[in-house]
Amino acid sequence: MQQTLTVWQSLLIALWVAGVMSRAFLGGATLTLRFSPLMTGLICGLVMHDVKSAMIITAAIQLIYMGVFSPGGTMPSEPAIAAAIAVPVALLGNKDPNSAIAVAVPVGLLGSYLYQFRFFLNTFIGKLTDKAVEEMNDRKITLSVIIYPTIVSFLLFAPLTFIALYWGAPVIAGVVKALQGTVVFHILEVVGGGLAAIGIATTISVIGKKSYIVFFLLAYFMSVVFAPLNITMVTYAIVGALIAAIFVLTKGDAQPATSNSGVNADFIDDDDDDF
Repeated sequence: MQQTLTVWQSLLIALWVAGVMSRAFLGGATLTLRFSPLMTGLICGLVMHDVKSAMIITAAIQLIYMGVFSPGGTMPSEPAIAAAIAVPVALLGNKDPNSAIAVAVPVGLLGSYLYQFRFFLNTFIGKLTDKAVEEMNDRKITLSVIIYPTIVSFLLFAPLTFIALYWGAPVIAGVVKALQGTVVFHILEVVGGGLAAIGIATTISVIGKKSYIVFFLLAYFMSVVFAPLNITMVTYAIVGALIAAIFVLTKGDAQPATSNSGVNADFIDDDDDDF
């Protein structure tokens, strides 16, 4: 089991975080990478040569952020930064996903403050943008809108993330390992599991409809009943797609019948009025 992160491992993860936070990858498409910890967890797994464990841990962290929204692009906690620190810590300490959640929450909160500080730094670049627009200089506009903010993001996030990973992650992993079996560690596990449940509940509350709750319950009981069979997620996805197709087809076939019934009823009512 790997005990510490190498310089190159810490640097690669730090550069990934800086790139995601700077929106350097395909512009606005980077927001998907920032708002979801799954891709950051995958990168951590590839760098640390343990993709399977990394994705198991990241899946638990993802449950928290299912209930987190980003109005105006701001978030109360930064998923990418949280995953970049929590996943290596869990892998180094050989901890379970609940322990990773307990680490991810405070780290993500600190990351949100760092992102707000980035906004503050960009206000100075905004003055250059205003001047470039007044001059109608396309080159200066490109530099001030794209290049300079990206450079600032890399200079801000890359060094701090590298320091947190190279020197901080082994220390945090050691502390978590020392607390294993204690009351403090048990509290962290309970809190971590509760945060995941809150994320799921918030998502259901926001996007769920009463008429669709039955499908959620069906999926839950299927996962419980079929657990001993070790069915893969691909199988569940296929079954879910078939159930969704049946629901859509049934609903589509029912609408014309209802419409025709309505027309016939109106026709009969009109005849009655004529008499």
